Amino acid sequence: MDAFFASVELLRYPQLKGLPMVIGGGRRRVDEALRQAQGEGEHRRELALDEIPVAAFPLLKDYVGRGVITTATYAARQFGVGSAMGMMKAAKLCPQAIVLPVDFDEVRRLSRLFKNTIREIAPLVEDRGVDEVYVDFTDVPGGQREGGRVLARLLQKTIFQATGLTCSIGVAPNKLIAKMASEFDKPNGISIVYEEDVQTRIWPLAARKVNGIGPKADAKLESLGIRTVGEIAAKDRDWLIANFGKASGAWMHEVSWGRDDRPVVTESEPVSMSRETTFERDLHAVRDRAQLGAIFTQLCEKLADDLQRKGYVGKTIGIKLRYDDFKIATRDQTMVAFTADGKTIRQIAGQCLKRVSLERPLRLLGVRVGTLTLAASATANRPRTDDDLAARTPSLF
Repeated sequence: MDAFFASVELLRYPQLKGLPMVIGGGRRRVDEALRQAQGEGEHRRELALDEIPVAAFPLLKDYVGRGVITTATYAARQFGVGSAMGMMKAAKLCPQAIVLPVDFDEVRRLSRLFKNTIREIAPLVEDRGVDEVYVDFTDVPGGQREGGRVLARLLQKTIFQATGLTCSIGVAPNKLIAKMASEFDKPNGISIVYEEDVQTRIWPLAARKVNGIGPKADAKLESLGIRTVGEIAAKDRDWLIANFGKASGAWMHEVSWGRDDRPVVTESEPVSMSRETTFERDLHAVRDRAQLGAIFTQLCEKLADDLQRKGYVGKTIGIKLRYDDFKIATRDQTMVAFTADGKTIRQIAGQCLKRVSLERPLRLLGVRVGTLTLAASATANRPRTDDDLAARTPSLF
């Protein structure tokens, strides 16, 4: 999906189309604030969202906090602003950008809608997150016409009719190349890459464009004088293994030649679910105990809601802390019984807190539930009061 989180906002605020805008930071109170009576005196009234003047929207230059950008419109990306960038840093690059928080409920609704729309046309769909899927065209009627372009056009048209949103599609012999091709002609583009196109269209790309080559691997490649996919392909397999290890080196050799035999997986079970939040300022376990306690409880309740909504239970509960020096601490505890109960999650996560240092201020707090299984196949019982160690030992906050 094209700039998905930003595009969701443009459905609500069409007057912002074409303007630089970033999504991230803050909580979802902006709609109510913007709709507060515009005008004066007896003519004062609450405007519809699409009537709100552009000048009323908050700007990135005025943002103060530690939020990161979830996505940015293409108009904002021209200034070097991108996903995962700190918003304070982005404000220096594009101070005039409008900033809005994520509406997670609406994002999830539209995500389900566009995926269901695809499945009605091409049922073999692999879910890759809120805004991306792999689709197997192989046996779909007409799926091979014009190399898949006809079906790709149909998907774009149908998704737009259902959601009002655009998407970009890469069609290729495998998932590896299709993923890269989907980025070639954004927004609202279709790129067809055949097996024989690997040398001309894939090799010139930067190595980091390969899904799976992260910042560390890219930095090491660059230190070895390798910057493009083609330069990886020019190296012997044994050389890559010697420098990156048996598994990673062999994998790099295969992907640099466009080889990928992974199937489209239509069903996969999550191994864990989590919720976390980065604080606007550092919080201390003693001085800010009440505030941390409220946040901690809310994270556990939201995580329980996620589990219940998706029909899962788990029995490994863990926490994640990031201190003011950016060091991270994690702890977890496995129970006998499965659960999706917010109070139980809060109790066991509180026990995990007792096993980490809370002397330094915290930047981030997170809660995780793992060892998941479908609720229908497990008994999600909360530990009895007389057996519940967490109930006998209060949390630190």
